[in-house]
Amino acid sequence: MKRYALITGASRGIGKSLALEFAKAGYNLYLTCVKSIESLMEYAEHLAKTYGIKAKAFQVDGVNYENVTNLFAEINDLDVLINNAGIAHFGLLTDMTPEEWNHMIATNLTSAFYTCKHAVPLMVAKHQGCIINISSVWGNVGASMEVAYSASKGGLNSFTKALAKELAPSGITVNAIACGVIDTDMNRKNLSSEDLDALAAEIPADRLGTPEEVAKLALQLASSPTYLTGQIITMDGGWY
Repeated sequence: MKRYALITGASRGIGKSLALEFAKAGYNLYLTCVKSIESLMEYAEHLAKTYGIKAKAFQVDGVNYENVTNLFAEINDLDVLINNAGIAHFGLLTDMTPEEWNHMIATNLTSAFYTCKHAVPLMVAKHQGCIINISSVWGNVGASMEVAYSASKGGLNSFTKALAKELAPSGITVNAIACGVIDTDMNRKNLSSEDLDALAAEIPADRLGTPEEVAKLALQLASSPTYLTGQIITMDGGWY
């Protein structure tokens, strides 16, 4: 029985590992990115040939409702939605522009509303489905110099809990993975190697997490009992 998964922000980092893990498990894939469409198309083709699945890549700006609507015009069946696309911002709140704030909230939170609004009817029709939101420990505890990011992920956590209650009667699970420091391009762009080393020293596991570990957990959630819903599962090496 063919299963279908939509993964946003799939061109690199956690999203790319998610695509690989779900392809290995036999899922047909819908993959999105904002800019790297050529490389994502090549990756989708590679996954399709290697694992005998169907994989399509789409250039979608998740903050654009029309873009998301057009994407779902191509999707007739969906079992798993993973809202992974996100951005970071490091700096004092007082130095942040209103435009930067709005873009952060739109990318990390509003985009999940857009995808869920379209995905939920497909899942309700089957009385089954799984929604996984990729969040952050900063959504749980907040981070200095990352107020907007923390707010967006905190909002995503509340979104997860509330939507889980709304969809539980329909057999649809909604959970979030609150990641600690994951070794991704986004973190390496915003943090120096010295910063990352210092963070690793604070983490009981004594290292950064990997995108592959997040992907493996997401795959487990996709096949977990439906009674496991509304949870913010922290994956941070014992950090928080």
